[in-house]
Amino acid sequence: MLRYVTTNPGKVSEAEEYLGEASISQLDYDYTEIQSDDLGTIAARGAREAYRHAGEPTLVDDAGLFVRALDGFPGPYSSYAEDTIGVERTWELAREEDDHAASFRCVLAYCDGEGFDASPDPVDKDDRVAAAAAGPDADNETEALPVKLFAGRVRGTLVEPRGEGGFGFDPIFEHEGTTFADMEEAEKNAISHRGRALAKFAEWHAER
Repeated sequence: MLRYVTTNPGKVSEAEEYLGEASISQLDYDYTEIQSDDLGTIAARGAREAYRHAGEPTLVDDAGLFVRALDGFPGPYSSYAEDTIGVERTWELAREEDDHAASFRCVLAYCDGEGFDASPDPVDKDDRVAAAAAGPDADNETEALPVKLFAGRVRGTLVEPRGEGGFGFDPIFEHEGTTFADMEEAEKNAISHRGRALAKFAEWHAER
């Protein structure tokens, strides 16, 4: 059984659309979310920690809104930005710029304790927990865990908030004339950054 590490049942439901209900279940585990400018690094660290906790194949995601004119801000810090300055203030910052281009990005990190054959999707091997446990002179007391990464992105434009649905920055993110907050859940899932990452993962996982 594949464990999706999240407190959001909606993410699990979205994953079930790609993997099937019998293939995945939710794992509510509070892994350490490190600070990094890279989504993959954050997700990979969480996937390793969750796998060591659960002893089962784990899937962790990290996602964010990347605003081109703001040098990618808020990016990996999207959740913090939403909680502190808020969605409307983020729009106000972007509104002052000539360029309103933005993208939602997601990286899924998969760990099952095994290695991976070569494929176009990258593998994160920077397991600092294992390196620290082994020490400079010790044998491999803690086995290093590689993590497979799958990225998804959807491009759009930042606009004045509108729409009653979605969550987070959905009201200010417009894709092909419609904000994510104006979309039905199924419509949004079909083109979302997480959905695109899940589609890549599901295709690869079917051959795993």
